[in-house]
Amino acid sequence: MGNHRVPMTAQTHAPSTADSPRDLWRLFLDRLQTDTRIAASARPHYARWVSHWQKARGPEGPAATEAFFEQLGRRRGLLDWQFRQAVRAVELWCREIDHTPWADSFAWNSLIDQAQALPDQHRTLARDASPIRVGPSPSSEATATATIVTSDRRTLTADENAALDDLIAATRKAIRLAGLATATEQSYLDWTRRQGRFRLIRLQHSGLRDFDGKAIAAYLDYLALERQVAPSTQRQALNALVFLARKVYRQEDFEFEFQRATRGKRRPPTVLSRSEIQRILAHLEDPWRLLCQLMYGSGLRQAEALKLRVKDIDLERGTIQIHDTKGGKHRVVPLPRKLEEPLRNHLEKMRDRHRHDLAAGEGEVHLPASLARKFPNAPTEWAWSWVFPSATLCLHPRTRRLARYHLHENSLQRQFKRAVGKADIPKRATCHTLRHSFATHLLEHGTDIRTVQDLLGHADVSTTMIYLHVLKRPGAGAPSPLDFD
Repeated sequence: MGNHRVPMTAQTHAPSTADSPRDLWRLFLDRLQTDTRIAASARPHYARWVSHWQKARGPEGPAATEAFFEQLGRRRGLLDWQFRQAVRAVELWCREIDHTPWADSFAWNSLIDQAQALPDQHRTLARDASPIRVGPSPSSEATATATIVTSDRRTLTADENAALDDLIAATRKAIRLAGLATATEQSYLDWTRRQGRFRLIRLQHSGLRDFDGKAIAAYLDYLALERQVAPSTQRQALNALVFLARKVYRQEDFEFEFQRATRGKRRPPTVLSRSEIQRILAHLEDPWRLLCQLMYGSGLRQAEALKLRVKDIDLERGTIQIHDTKGGKHRVVPLPRKLEEPLRNHLEKMRDRHRHDLAAGEGEVHLPASLARKFPNAPTEWAWSWVFPSATLCLHPRTRRLARYHLHENSLQRQFKRAVGKADIPKRATCHTLRHSFATHLLEHGTDIRTVQDLLGHADVSTTMIYLHVLKRPGAGAPSPLDFD
């Protein structure tokens, strides 16, 4: 409940409901005092959350508890960690104090993960949180108070921080003018910052205003020889620094002579069988189950699935439109027929939540600034709402109004990892494995590789060819001498 502390004495009286006798409430307070997982400052808040839940008639059943947390998610000023604290408090009461019959089957972890807010620098919000300012770059005096950057050798001075900030600002502007994706922007800015720190600290350069090809080559050598990064990581850094040389330093004729990272050939992707996927899905709660079913059934990347809006789903035609995906491309993929009814029910439930948000004066969703200006009513329209919204509201970085965002990818990854563990599947499976499995299973079923390429959104068929190596490994069909008679 923010930083406001509630004295424990104010919570020692038992609620007057029949479901919580005084001795049960005292047992709960004693448990709060002895549970080392709960900080002393959080104990009064745990008691308050349970008291609020009881007054809202939450103990009547799982539906009432879901309604309580749905209403709590609309509370102004409620932070995501406070929502999670409330869920844990009620879970502690139901499971370990009152031994509520439905508590073991209630999706506590799913509810907690749905509340993780997106930070301002998340790829969905980053460009609203850090807009480009037209005009002269900030002076060194203005940036002298910037965050001090540390390394393994020394701390950057204020002037060095100012130079690095200027380089980052110029790179961000060039990326926006080039129309690159937000994820690419975040990656390129990160590599630009790391290379700048390397020049200032390791090479002891006095500044970053001038292009230095040898310094960039030295940084790429450092990645391969000292950091021992994977070839793909070094290639990503190389792409970012080539962009820096061409678009920021305005160099057209240059060469980098550096040691390339080597770590063998590309490994074939991990693929799950259909039965393994069904076992994993059986251990997921909605909306995570439906989300993973869409990722497997339509071959979606996790970012594509999380950023789906209601308008992108066409239940009548059985299609899903994917916009602004990797490389800024758009595509249409089929909606699995088995998911039409579950998705229809999910959307109806989310629409009820949207109506309640609007009635409470909330209900906005995040839109890019250009779209919000062009369609001023769009942030409150159902068609623009997220298919998989977060359980809580938080401030929009541009408008500073409360808005609802989509689920956080970290939450999805945690839920999937738990499900893989519960299914006892000894594979290094991630959410992206569902996309690999989608492509492999289509090829096994006889689908043309060009069709699979279009469904996956690959620019080059050679990227899709990796799944053929999964199907036809050299010697995979040969017998083993151990099986000879």
